[in-house]
Amino acid sequence: MFVARNWAAACALALAGIQFPTLAGAEETTLRIATQVAGTVNWEISTITSHGFDKAQGLKLEVQDVAAGPAAQLALLAGEADVIVSDWLWVARERAEGQDLVFIPYSRAVGALHVPGDSPARKLSDLAGKKIGVAGGPVDKSWLILRAYAQKVEGFDLAGQTEQVFAAPPLVFETALSGELDAAVNFWHFGAKMEAAGMRPLITVAQAGAALGLDPDTPLLGYVVQGKLLAEHPDVVQGLAAASRQAKDLLATDDKAWEDLRPLMKAKDDAQFEALKAGFRAGIPEPGPVDEAAAAKMLEIMASLGGEDLVGKMTTLPAGVFLQPSAK
Repeated sequence: MFVARNWAAACALALAGIQFPTLAGAEETTLRIATQVAGTVNWEISTITSHGFDKAQGLKLEVQDVAAGPAAQLALLAGEADVIVSDWLWVARERAEGQDLVFIPYSRAVGALHVPGDSPARKLSDLAGKKIGVAGGPVDKSWLILRAYAQKVEGFDLAGQTEQVFAAPPLVFETALSGELDAAVNFWHFGAKMEAAGMRPLITVAQAGAALGLDPDTPLLGYVVQGKLLAEHPDVVQGLAAASRQAKDLLATDDKAWEDLRPLMKAKDDAQFEALKAGFRAGIPEPGPVDEAAAAKMLEIMASLGGEDLVGKMTTLPAGVFLQPSAK
């Protein structure tokens, strides 16, 4: 729930027996965002709040720390949060199963498969018999795209002809740097840190996706809200999207804004800091509508590899997944 814009509305809802938080004299609508405080989305949220982009839209963002993505998803579905960050494939699956959720593009940043700087590997098939660390599990989207690329371009069964170690992103990061792995697939910000430490990308997920005919401009991650919020308060949802865009435009060009974020980023040195900044900027999606045909093509590939564990019984992209500029 979010804070009513005025006391009269609050009283009417209270009389109806609906429970929700209120702030005396508040004129902004409060949106509860469930996310990991240590996550990269907080760089954008901090920029929004420190520059007043939320207040300019009549909003107040309230961050609730959660342990991981699944906890945030549960909080949204249970009504304990108004906004989370997740991938649109999850939103599409939930819509196909009857949940009215809407995706607001946040980032198209994707990772890569990294190898040590002195690795002799030059293509994926060079990793035959090697050990690969994968963050996110067997149906991680980046891993699935890399598998599809290896099969189509190199005729190589990446999953069947290598040994995989599935683990949390920080553990994959640490074991990759320690030399315990021959390669690693990790979230983009860990990849940026690995490159700063001397590892190199053998192939990026964006390159693999492009070879498969996928549109690299399709944003994978986004803010997610209930469709009811969009239907009843479109100004709130569009305001969140506008504040997000203002923050992105600032971070895309203003190095001073990044200096302000440096304590949040926890970069160990200048190389890590610059790599993280460059990675975030590279992931900023272009403004405008999401290409739903391109998203449907990605869904087809994900479904063929991830099966029901990833997409459930969904076979086509449901209508209404993406918040488009024309949405009211």
